[in-house]
Amino acid sequence: MSAEHSSSAPVARPLTRSDLKTLSLSALGGALEFYDFIIFVFFATVVGKLFFPAEMPDWLRQLQTFGIFAAGYLARPLGGIVMAHFGDLLGRKRMFTLSIFMMAVPTLCMGLLPTYAQIGVWAPLALLTLRVVQGAAIGGEVPGAWVFVAEHAPQRHVGFACSTLTAGLTTGILLGSLTANAINRAFSAEELADWAWRLPFLLGGAFGLVSVYLRRWLHETPVFAELQLRQSLAAELPLKAVVREHRPAVLLSMLLTWVLSAGIVVIILMTPTLLQTLHGFAAEEALRANGLAILGLTLGCVLAGLAADRFGAGPTFVCGGLLLLASSSAFYASLAGHRDLMLPLYALAGLCVGSIGAIPMVMVKAFPAAVRFSGLSFSYNLAYAICGGLTPILVSLLLKWSPLGPAYYVGALCLLFILTGAGLWRRGAPALAPAG
Repeated sequence: MSAEHSSSAPVARPLTRSDLKTLSLSALGGALEFYDFIIFVFFATVVGKLFFPAEMPDWLRQLQTFGIFAAGYLARPLGGIVMAHFGDLLGRKRMFTLSIFMMAVPTLCMGLLPTYAQIGVWAPLALLTLRVVQGAAIGGEVPGAWVFVAEHAPQRHVGFACSTLTAGLTTGILLGSLTANAINRAFSAEELADWAWRLPFLLGGAFGLVSVYLRRWLHETPVFAELQLRQSLAAELPLKAVVREHRPAVLLSMLLTWVLSAGIVVIILMTPTLLQTLHGFAAEEALRANGLAILGLTLGCVLAGLAADRFGAGPTFVCGGLLLLASSSAFYASLAGHRDLMLPLYALAGLCVGSIGAIPMVMVKAFPAAVRFSGLSFSYNLAYAICGGLTPILVSLLLKWSPLGPAYYVGALCLLFILTGAGLWRRGAPALAPAG
C-alpha cells in the first residue's frame, strides 16, 4: 500500500462544518444502532419468560434466550462481508444507510412480536430471525462507519474521526443501560411482563428510522467518488483480493480487534456481573460504577483519537497499553481488600480502555481504498466473532485458577497492544491510501 498522498489530497485542511456534520450524524446513528443491538440483553430475563414455554426449566430458558442473543454475533461476519462487498462496489453511503435500516426495522418488530402464549413456537423462531438480521446489520455498520468517516475527514484528523464514531458506539451501550434502569424503575414487574418490556424496542426502532432519514443528508465519501471517476473500483471480488494480497493487514487488524474486544467484553460487559457474583456488590452499585466506566470509555476514545493524530498511533498504543495495564491491575486487585476504591478505580479503568479509540485509524489505513471496506470488515468481524466468543470462556477458566483472572487476561492483551504500538512507532504508521 502506498503511503504517499495524491497531489490533490487536502493534507493540511482543517475540519469544516460539513465534516463536523458528517461526524455528528454518523456518531448519532452509530449510538442508536448499538442501542438497538444490545438492548435485548438488558431485558433477556423477561423476554425468556415470554418467548419460551412456562414449564421450561429456568436454566434452559436462560440458555436459549442468550443463545438467541449470541446468534446476532454469529451473523456478524457473514453480514459484514456481504455488505462490505457491495460497499466497495456500489458505495459507502448506500451500505451505511442500509445497515441502520436493517437494525431499526427488526428492533421495531421485536417490540410488536406476539409471545409464546399467543403463537407458540413461532414466537422464539421469529425472535431468532430478527436477531440474525440485527447481527448482519451490525457487522456492516461498525467497519462501514469507520471507513465512511475516515474517507470524509482531513488526513490529519482521521484518528479523531474514527474515535468519535467509536465513542458514539459506546454511548449506545450507556443509552441501553440507562433506558433499562429507567423502565425497571418506572414499571412494576407485572406491568413489565404485560407490556412495558416492548417500550425500549419500539423506542429504539423509531429512533433508528429517524437516523435512516438523517443519513439521507450525508454524501458519498470523496475517496469512493474518486474511485468511480477513475474507474478504479475492484476488478474482482474484493474479498478475494484482500485474502490474496493483504494478509499482513488482515493479521494486524485481527490482532488489534482482539485487543479492542478484550477491553470492551471483559472490563465493560463482564465486570458488572463479576462485581455482584464474586465480590458481593449490590446490583445498583455495580451498574452505577459501570455507567461511570462507560462515560470514561467514551471520553477516553476521543482523547486517544486526538493523541493518535498528534503523536502517531505507535506512541498512543504504547502509552495507552501501559495505562490500561496499570489501571486494570489496580482495579481488580483492589476488589478484595479496598472495596471503597471500586468506583473511582473502575471509572479510571474505563477511561484507559478508551485507548482502543486509536485502533480503528490503523485498521482503516491498513487497506487500499478499492478493498478497504471488505478488508476491514472481514478482519474485524471474523476476529470479533472468535475473540468475542472465546473471551468469556477464557476469563471464566482463569477465574477458577485465580480471582485476578480478568486482570491477567487484560494484562496479556495490553502487552500485545504495547508490542504492536512499538512496531508501528519504529516503522511509522502509513497515511490513508488515496483513491488512485
